[in-house]
Amino acid sequence: MGNKYYTPDGFNDQFPGICGFKRELESKLRNLFLLNGYEEIETPGVEYFDVYKEFVAEESLFKFTDSKGSLLCNRYDGTIPTVRFCAGRNETLPARYSYIENMYRAGKQGGGKLSGFTQGGIELLGASGAKSDAEVLAIAIKSALEIGITDLQVSIGQVKFFKGLMKQLGIDEEGQAKIKNAIANRDTVTLEKLDISKEDKETLQLLTESGGTYDTIDMILPRITDEGAKEALGNLKEILDIMERYGFLKYVSVDLGLIESIDYYTGMVFKGYTYEVGFPILAGGRYDDVAKSFGKEIEAVGFSISLTLSITALMRQEKYQPAKGAAVIVGGDFEAATITAEALRAEGTPAIIDTTGMDEEALENYAKEKGIETVMYMDGGNA
Repeated sequence: MGNKYYTPDGFNDQFPGICGFKRELESKLRNLFLLNGYEEIETPGVEYFDVYKEFVAEESLFKFTDSKGSLLCNRYDGTIPTVRFCAGRNETLPARYSYIENMYRAGKQGGGKLSGFTQGGIELLGASGAKSDAEVLAIAIKSALEIGITDLQVSIGQVKFFKGLMKQLGIDEEGQAKIKNAIANRDTVTLEKLDISKEDKETLQLLTESGGTYDTIDMILPRITDEGAKEALGNLKEILDIMERYGFLKYVSVDLGLIESIDYYTGMVFKGYTYEVGFPILAGGRYDDVAKSFGKEIEAVGFSISLTLSITALMRQEKYQPAKGAAVIVGGDFEAATITAEALRAEGTPAIIDTTGMDEEALENYAKEKGIETVMYMDGGNA
């Protein structure tokens, strides 16, 4: 039979208890998104390759051609298709969209991370400023809490700050790439070897430190002269103010070295972590330039949360509650069993009718194996 019993690397079947649990979490997210005014959309699982080619490395996409020779790819994320959707409509802005869909990323498996996984997310299009940024960040935190992730730490940064700082220090593109990698890897040795002043080295070293909130900003602000960088720090301060009003400041820390996706994002960025999982379970930020790929100028901010990674975390944190199947199985006299099962279902109790004709002992054994709590064996009209 070869590989017929197995799934490809990076893809898993969802077992009944986990699948039901996942649907429960999806329902919680849908309700949360709707309560905040985000309308759900569905985009195809297949997009033209051109939709993603400016934003995602080609080797990270599952690519194939259709019968006409057009190059296609599986949906990599929810953001780019949502922007495409919005850009192709004459929508009154701002527009708020949500999604819960499967994503596909080549070569991403390992350490609990899969090539096929489910993400939920929101996109706020046509709105700028810290208030809009904070709305998305707050909903991201609410999303994690809503599905049971209570031990949460969200790091926020600012891409515009880094770009302004590089301008202030007079660093060319090659140097910026080197510094970006060093900061992302907390590589203070490389930063120390840079051919810049001691004071500038100390400023860059501060970007490798994280964990504070207002104090982190206040520590570096006196060193900043670039107006764009100052504005970015002001944006972060305003976001912190709003998080404090929500009561969410305890989940947030400022990380000015959070710049890995600098080419994609244009302002605030954030990532959310919980213990027992080595990857961020949620991520987002401002991406004002993405719509330009579709011929539009639309400011935008959004986030996504991985339901797949979140479930992994909840299982490892012993917070997983598998969804239950049938509570009752009814056997024996088929006519009586059917009437009884239908009455149970009308009351909201999941019930199975034995259609195979098992005797009472076999029915008891079957129920035990399946974890069905109650067995009803009908003898005429009586159980």
